[in-house]
Amino acid sequence: MTIFLPDPDFDALRLELARLRAAAGLTYEQLAERAGLSRRTVIEIEQGRTIGTLKTWHALAHALGASFDDLLGVLCTDHTPPGRPTP
Repeated sequence: MTIFLPDPDFDALRLELARLRAAAGLTYEQLAERAGLSRRTVIEIEQGRTIGTLKTWHALAHALGASFDDLLGVLCTDHTPPGRPTP
């Protein structure tokens, strides 16, 4: 049996990044510096122009003081994991 997973919600991910950045009171420049990224990379990810790499998201999570699980968990907020009954 083939299980087809739903698409990840990348809009939710970028909105969570924006929410966490705003909650921390960080500018694009400050977040980029903390994460070791360019300002442009942070802006393009937050505005949905690029998805970024796993390494980039790992750096962003640490820079925001968020767990990697909590940050990336928004990708699956409305998903039921495979093999589990739908609520």
